[in-house]
Amino acid sequence: MDITEKELKYLGLLSKQFPNSASAASEIMNLQAILNLPKGTEHFLADIHGEYEAFIHVLKNASGTIRTKVESLFSGQIREQELRQLCTLIYYPAESLERLAQNGTTTTDWYKVTLNQLIKVLQRVSEKYTRSKVRKALPAQYSYIIQELTHEDSMNPKKSAYVGAILDSIIETGQADDFIIAICETIQRLAIDHLHIVGDVFDRGPGAHVIMDKLLTYHNVDIQWGNHDMLWMGAAVGNTASMANAIRIALRYANSSTLENGYGINMLPLARLAMEVYGKDPCKAFMPKLGDTDEKYDDKSLVLMGQMHKAIAIIQFKLEHQIIARRPEYKMEDRDLLHRLDLTAGTITLPDGKTYPLKDTNFPTVDPSDPYKLTDAEAEVVEKLRHSFKHSEKLRSHINFLYKKGGMYLVYNHNLLFHASVPLNEDRSFKKVRIGKKHYAGRAMMDRVDEFVRRAHWSSADHAEHDEAVDFMWYLWCGPDSPLFDKSAMTTFERYFIAEKETHHEEKGYYYVYRVEQEVCERILEEFGLSGNDTHIINGHVPVKAVKGEHPLQAGGKLMLIDGGFSRAYQSSTGIAGYTLIFNSQGLHLVKHEPFSSTKEAIEHMEDISSTSVVREYSTDRVLVSATDQGIILKDQVDELKKLLYAYRHGLVKEKE
Repeated sequence: MDITEKELKYLGLLSKQFPNSASAASEIMNLQAILNLPKGTEHFLADIHGEYEAFIHVLKNASGTIRTKVESLFSGQIREQELRQLCTLIYYPAESLERLAQNGTTTTDWYKVTLNQLIKVLQRVSEKYTRSKVRKALPAQYSYIIQELTHEDSMNPKKSAYVGAILDSIIETGQADDFIIAICETIQRLAIDHLHIVGDVFDRGPGAHVIMDKLLTYHNVDIQWGNHDMLWMGAAVGNTASMANAIRIALRYANSSTLENGYGINMLPLARLAMEVYGKDPCKAFMPKLGDTDEKYDDKSLVLMGQMHKAIAIIQFKLEHQIIARRPEYKMEDRDLLHRLDLTAGTITLPDGKTYPLKDTNFPTVDPSDPYKLTDAEAEVVEKLRHSFKHSEKLRSHINFLYKKGGMYLVYNHNLLFHASVPLNEDRSFKKVRIGKKHYAGRAMMDRVDEFVRRAHWSSADHAEHDEAVDFMWYLWCGPDSPLFDKSAMTTFERYFIAEKETHHEEKGYYYVYRVEQEVCERILEEFGLSGNDTHIINGHVPVKAVKGEHPLQAGGKLMLIDGGFSRAYQSSTGIAGYTLIFNSQGLHLVKHEPFSSTKEAIEHMEDISSTSVVREYSTDRVLVSATDQGIILKDQVDELKKLLYAYRHGLVKEKE
């Protein structure tokens, strides 16, 4: 084996971690053993849109896989009611224990039976992992005891007394509840080894901030930015047009709790402006969409919300004009519509020359001689809101996390993950998109977008590209060539003010037309360095209307669409309440979820989300760690350790005690 001088320097550094041949050989054996274990289970979720209760429940039940494991262990041994009780205990241990104690269920015998059951479930979910990995997942205060219990066979007469004594001690010392909570949380953690969020945590639902808090502490997660995530990221770096859009959407879906309670955004200045300017305006087109939200509003609150909604919408159109005017390269002048109003006639003439009647002709803050100028009151509101967004500590923490764990796309274990699109031309070639001063296409375009977005966040305000990058974050939200949008236009104004549906149409880009073709998907995969039968594109963004027969698996199995309507706002059109894609050692498994009632119902009535298998793609051989991206890293480490072992044995590197 030839070892270069440069390699010797590296091996000298490596020897500090493995100071002798015995330690190097031991690590080689450890890594090679790991390489032959089944791969960990990956879960893919997209378009959560603030539906925090359903999202957190899906994490707790591992998209139904924990119930499946419980059934495989105890079906036929315990009644259905007891099985449901055990599952609910695993999902919500603290709350379930409190309820069971109130019912007088938590007797000594119950604790013994339940602890034995939980230990068996823990053994099942941890069987594919090394003891070292399981140990790291265990709570420190109970790590030793749990290890003893999970690695002993209670059915062995020689060991049953030992296991029984441990359980008796746990109960007698009053630690049973804490111990149960620790085991249940460990089961949840081990059931999902790696979580992928394929975009759109934010908007529509009531708890994006709650979801972000959960992700912040999750053991292994990555995020592919969605257009709604980018909107909030833009707002956080000071893009006022993005900020206005985020507020408008929150008001449209009666979701002020994320703004006010979640991030401490002061909405009073906007409320005062709305009451002063639109106090006598019913704002019918701006009344919030309540859906089946649990939060109740009185009539006065709904009217005020509609008035605030209209106020921020008009502000948004003015702020967007400012970006369009200073960035002519965006070619979005057709989105400037306020100067096309004829308030005397009550009409608007669109860029295509067609004139339409307006549903609403009350524009008290629009000066016909200078329609895009903010009034003094509007400008003051914008500045106060911008200050709130910029100085929200929780929002800053969440946005920093999106930058740390997120990106435009991810290539991982033979799959390509991105939220929406890789823009294409009509001839199916990659479309060149202008970013800064140059044009980019395909993977280079996605990489440049990622870099540009980070520049808006991390670079100083006097950096040459900083302001341009901040503006571009708004373009990513609604620009025609944005890989997060990729439509002809976002027809927000038309939907509010024009009744004719033809004006609401948003023509999708060619990616959405051609992604159903296997050859196109394979070309995109190759662009990102992937080829072979077991490679896939995983998208969100466009809800799959299962109720109309649409299928999430397309392009000969190369494309998986996993936006199934987590958001309640979409469930009437999708007919379901979301998808989870599960990738374990046996292959890919796509499950659809039925609507989730509430956490309260799940605990009190032991209700679970009903999840049904939609697609199963089995691997011919069980997928081992050696076949994963992590396996490639481990193999490289083994090679380096073998070189170190050689260097020790040939005196090239001196061993230490």
